[in-house]
Amino acid sequence: MNKIEVCPGTLSPGFDKYSPACIKRLFDGINVSHILDFTYDENDFFFDSINHISISGVQEKMSAIIIDKKIQVTPQGSHGRYIIKPAPNYKYLRYRDQIPANEHLTMQIAKQVFKINTAENGIVFFKDGKPAYITKRFDYDKFGDKVPQEDFASLAGKTSKSHGENYKYSGSYEDAAKIIRDNVSAWRVEMSKFFSIVIFNYIFANGDAHLKNFSLQQSVDGDYILSPAYDLLNTSVHVDDGDFALQKGLIPSELYSEVYKNTTHPCKEDFITFGYRIGVVPKKVDAIVELFSKEYEMVYKLIDNSFLDDRCKRMYKRSYQERLQRFLRE
Repeated sequence: MNKIEVCPGTLSPGFDKYSPACIKRLFDGINVSHILDFTYDENDFFFDSINHISISGVQEKMSAIIIDKKIQVTPQGSHGRYIIKPAPNYKYLRYRDQIPANEHLTMQIAKQVFKINTAENGIVFFKDGKPAYITKRFDYDKFGDKVPQEDFASLAGKTSKSHGENYKYSGSYEDAAKIIRDNVSAWRVEMSKFFSIVIFNYIFANGDAHLKNFSLQQSVDGDYILSPAYDLLNTSVHVDDGDFALQKGLIPSELYSEVYKNTTHPCKEDFITFGYRIGVVPKKVDAIVELFSKEYEMVYKLIDNSFLDDRCKRMYKRSYQERLQRFLRE
């Protein structure tokens, strides 16, 4: 493992371990080490695999908990408070060893640059130096009680039996927005958040933003709200996928712009149409589109500070530039 020069949580320079801000948010103030005292063995910890070409479907995951100020594998009978995702072993993914750093970086960009509410996350290192992504579960409250939560596939009543093995990729993002409208009392507020995440996923090339990667959860007041964003990843670094994960894209095909019809890629005009159709207040549509219409130096700083290798940093920067240009096309 190379020497750590940035916080493995916030990517802030000048730290050789987790920063105080990261310790507070990610580990509830418990001063844990970023180096685990065990190595990863897929035979011991592998518990989640879905036969699909997507990245999230082939990522191994393990449940973790903090015991005696150490991050440890969750003992049987206990509720894990963290999920650790090592680099997947699926050989058809390009640069698969870079996936933990990619997910961490993408989540940090969403949070720090675009102020998207995300699951708390960081990088940990196994005893042998291999990195993994760690994220704090948000479906348990501070008292350890389970928070009621359902993903969009469940809310839409879509299963492999009803919609085939690729059920979580069925429909459009307009269809997904209807789930918010049907299940959330203050739906306009949550719809603006959803709108932001959909644009973010496009500009940062997350081609795996399927129905199970969006959820509603119950707030302390008993209302349902959009859960923090999770599983954000620039998939273009690792697989050749399309603009959108959902098979029917953003909106009905006849409503796409001339730019889309000429290039087969959406631009901001298409997202504006999408925003209006799902009920985002027009002024809010304009503000969110404007937010994503700029090139941010902080994005490049976070990429440079990330745990990606130099080759993948270049690929990530190029992807951001290409997608932003595509978004701004008129």
